Amino acid sequence: MLREAARLKQVVERFDRVAQECQDLTELLELSLDEELEDIAPLIGTLEQDLDSLELATMLCGPDDSKNAILTVHSGAGGSESEDWAGMLLRMFKAFGEKQGWKLEILDEQPGELSGIKSASIEIDGDNVFGYLRSEIGVHRLVRISPFDSQSRRHTSFASVFLYPVVEEEDNSEIVIDPSEIRVDTYRASGAGGQHVNKTDSAIRMTHIPTGIVAQCQNERSQSRNRATALKMLKSRLLARKREEEEVKRATLEGTKLDNSWGSQIRSYVLHPYNMVKDHRTGVETSDTTAVLGGEILHFVRGFLLDPVLNRPRAAK
Repeated sequence: MLREAARLKQVVERFDRVAQECQDLTELLELSLDEELEDIAPLIGTLEQDLDSLELATMLCGPDDSKNAILTVHSGAGGSESEDWAGMLLRMFKAFGEKQGWKLEILDEQPGELSGIKSASIEIDGDNVFGYLRSEIGVHRLVRISPFDSQSRRHTSFASVFLYPVVEEEDNSEIVIDPSEIRVDTYRASGAGGQHVNKTDSAIRMTHIPTGIVAQCQNERSQSRNRATALKMLKSRLLARKREEEEVKRATLEGTKLDNSWGSQIRSYVLHPYNMVKDHRTGVETSDTTAVLGGEILHFVRGFLLDPVLNRPRAAK
């Protein structure tokens, strides 16, 4: 309750601060002479940025938007080409998280045969992580000249992104797992991690038998810590499944249709024969592919969150 009260206090303080900025700027404009208006222009620009940020924050009204999140990237069919693309996507999300001041921790990573990753899961800790990153759920498509093709032909690769809200202690009443419904397998970790990690069965894979949902962790040296993390991941995925089912029911009652954003192609990244990144849901696009792959994806997030159709099911309560 104290955490929730502190979060709501921050929201109110942001509104009050912007309202005060508007009032101060209005009074300043009324008192200023024409030749002084140039000095006020930067203040107007700052106010516009604050209003844009506040507008974006008001869209984070879903039940899980304020939560931390577990982001998972899977490479699609295509071997090394798709694994390299999945690794590029993971680096993009890491860079975006660092720009937001979020804390990131790798929970599980399966390296690719030559480069990139087969799959990876990272836990992201910060303000409104799930709310911002739910715009990234779906299939991401890359078109480029493959560095793995000796004939330098153009290839198309796919990678899928999933996002799960982290289950906190206050959510435990929502997600109750019967221990008898979990199958736990231990295995030896793969990839980098030192002799202890690679020579002991410290990695954990948990399967929720009724739903078939799987969570695994191999990041820690300790099997018990991997077990605890895997259980947290499993609960997060079950909570995400519950939310998705609730949205489908709500959409049915409201007579609306939900797109299957978990499996549809949401964005294309074209590096040849031209440079373009385009979001197929919102129409937001840019030719600065280097910046996007370097973590500059806030304009795509903003376009998604401010779209009334894409956000209507989550915003309804």
